[in-house]
Amino acid sequence: MRKRSMVAGLLAASAALLGFVTPAAAAPAPAGGAQPFIIGGGDATETYPFMASMQTKDGQHNCGASLVAEQWLVTAGHCVTNQDDSVEDPAQWQYRIGTTDRTKGGEVVAVDKFVAHPKWSWQGPGNYDIAVAHLAKPVKAAPIAIASAKPKEGAAVREIGWGLTCPTRGCGDAPVKLQQVDTKIAAASACGDFDAKTELCMDNQGGKVSACYGDSGGPAVVKDGDKWALVGATSRGQTANCPEKPGIYTDVTAHADWVKQQVGGGKG
Repeated sequence: MRKRSMVAGLLAASAALLGFVTPAAAAPAPAGGAQPFIIGGGDATETYPFMASMQTKDGQHNCGASLVAEQWLVTAGHCVTNQDDSVEDPAQWQYRIGTTDRTKGGEVVAVDKFVAHPKWSWQGPGNYDIAVAHLAKPVKAAPIAIASAKPKEGAAVREIGWGLTCPTRGCGDAPVKLQQVDTKIAAASACGDFDAKTELCMDNQGGKVSACYGDSGGPAVVKDGDKWALVGATSRGQTANCPEKPGIYTDVTAHADWVKQQVGGGKG
């Protein structure tokens, strides 16, 4: 089985995809060790029932995902495709859903189908980086609803994931405890080669906060009353150093109709 590299490749825009390599292949942590925080954030303050870790069969974390129906997850296109744009073999993967510990708890379920957006391509500019995964059986965890509208510039947003807590490739291992960071939607102009119609630009707070390697596919959420609503899926950074520039998320609200078509048209 092919092991996904931490920086899975460079898009035409030279933006680093936020994939993850198994901890055994990571370089030693820098002096002082990795800090116990997603970059600029901290340990999850609640259990997000919709949060999922895409894992190899031996439990190694690869990407994040969000449960949107009892048998369906939303994730990044680059999490479920190879660099020749072929779809990953679902038999090689599983998801752990609804726990803050990627090594235990929640529900572990096999996956039987991946569907990447038809416009997603490793050779493309990076947009349309979205996919859905169909689980082999329904789960009991509560799914998250996709927000009804795109969040505006300045809107408060929370990023969630098990990505690296230090800023560069090979700097340490993925955290076992789920991490979160609160930030806001930045101006589209801060994200360079960026599609404002299908992507979200995330404020890095002057280089202090960011999703990082291993957060790919994981959610960006906003508050909708007393519940969370899904607005983004982690796509890529603009530099190899994660917080150096604002990160780019796929705007899930822009693809809500496509997601609903997949979920409604599939089994489960």
